[in-house]
Amino acid sequence: MTYPTWSDLNNESIVPVLGAHKGFNIGPVAVMVSCQPDLKLMQSHIVTPQVSSFFTSTLMILDECNKDACIAGPFIGAPYASMLLESLIAKGAEKIIILGWCGAVTDQLNVGDIILPVKAIVDEGTSVNYRILDERIPFSEPDLNLTDQLSDHLTSCGIGFQKTTVWTTDAIYRETKKKVAYFRDLGAHAVEMECSALFSVASYRKVSIAGVLVVSDSVASKDWDPGFRKKRFILARKSACESIMGFIQKMCEK
Repeated sequence: MTYPTWSDLNNESIVPVLGAHKGFNIGPVAVMVSCQPDLKLMQSHIVTPQVSSFFTSTLMILDECNKDACIAGPFIGAPYASMLLESLIAKGAEKIIILGWCGAVTDQLNVGDIILPVKAIVDEGTSVNYRILDERIPFSEPDLNLTDQLSDHLTSCGIGFQKTTVWTTDAIYRETKKKVAYFRDLGAHAVEMECSALFSVASYRKVSIAGVLVVSDSVASKDWDPGFRKKRFILARKSACESIMGFIQKMCEK
């Protein structure tokens, strides 16, 4: 990259978010669900959702919350996830919860564990368009107050979890042994593809964001350990979906 993006952060984009039309307001609470199976799980808890297409994703308005909340997804990768978040914010979202999957990069995590990211190391190309990054260890953070509220809710639901650092990469098929060891040494416990960019966008737009990730696989050793069909992972996903549904309903009642 040759353009000094850091020098252009205060200038408006030529292309407005959502084009020329804002469209209907979705309410202040939004959940971004990265994976289609979890999106279906969450939809099963909604009696009469209003469903519409949203770019290449789906947008569901929750009637139970008097249209104060929505669910959007699926999505993959920092650029598209950031575009989706920008559009949700333009439609009125002020508090956003991310639900996704991640891979363990340390043996301190197992398939089926649930984590709440408190820091995301930037190894993607989107964040630089939204913030000046630390040159030594570029990272972004969620809203720690919203993360604490989510943490308290999970605890009240009897769900175990860890608060930890994640590494956000653009290249899922370039997680080499050296690269995994490098980011593990920087403090990362898991790897995924969107969090650092979404945290950067939320900070730039001055909205609150927090995330819940379920460990789906591991690259902590020399061999990849996929856990997508393991019962513990499936049950953890179900618990995460149900608890987030309860959490956003609580936020709508406030």
